[in-house]
Amino acid sequence: MYKHPIKAGLRKKCGQCGEGDLYRAFLKFKPTCDHCGQDFAVADTADGPAFFVGFLIMIVFAPFYFIVPAIDVSIFVKIVLMVLILGAMFATALWLLPRFKGVLLNLQIRNRAEEAHFSTTGKHGTPPKNWRH
Repeated sequence: MYKHPIKAGLRKKCGQCGEGDLYRAFLKFKPTCDHCGQDFAVADTADGPAFFVGFLIMIVFAPFYFIVPAIDVSIFVKIVLMVLILGAMFATALWLLPRFKGVLLNLQIRNRAEEAHFSTTGKHGTPPKNWRH
């Protein structure tokens, strides 16, 4: 078992062996690892990578959208700067997204993460109408 699922995810490699590629296309996982046979269908990253990448992009690039309008240059220069910042923002997001998705997949597989299953409603009141026991 590979010791660093986060490093493997950042390299877009399998978290079990650290060798096999995760993707068959941009953001499309292979069914299994070519090197060790790990099944990639056992985990689902859902919207997690998009949330984390979007939040990071917002933190890094938002200050520029406040600074550029405040600087004392012509409107043409401001528009060019805004377009450059927007391009850098998209490029960074597209570069980070498969890496974050790989990290989350590898961590889910390593920690055997799964959906929550509740057998009781606990002591917090009555169950919802469609509650199944």
